[in-house]
Amino acid sequence: MVSALPPPSPPKPHAWPRPRGFTLIELLVVLTVLAVLAGLIAPRYLDRLDDARETVLRQNIVGLRTALDQFYRDKARYPSTLDELVAERYIRAVPLDPLTDRFDTWVLIAPKDAGNQGVFDVKSGAIGRARDGTAYASW
Repeated sequence: MVSALPPPSPPKPHAWPRPRGFTLIELLVVLTVLAVLAGLIAPRYLDRLDDARETVLRQNIVGLRTALDQFYRDKARYPSTLDELVAERYIRAVPLDPLTDRFDTWVLIAPKDAGNQGVFDVKSGAIGRARDGTAYASW
């Protein structure tokens, strides 16, 4: 006996095919969750960027002051500019001030003795205050 397949049923005239994709409600829920997460994470990320800039500024100042001291010990005088430190190979390059993003904003302080010639100390030329409340210019 041969089994015959039943004839296919005709399509229902009122049945719509299910569309592929997401509904507007699903998309709104996902976007809301992403917005809440971004709102929680973004401020923390920006705070960490500020902390990193301040840390780099402190390290650059310490490095410059160390190079100035070594130059003075070797030559018994202070360098006339920061470029002289580079020329004499005490530093490889004048460091970037991370708060101003410039190389030329360092405030050069002359020595109180020796006729005010040379660079005795450096400070940042950045305007504003650090997270601990101290002025950048006082570092």
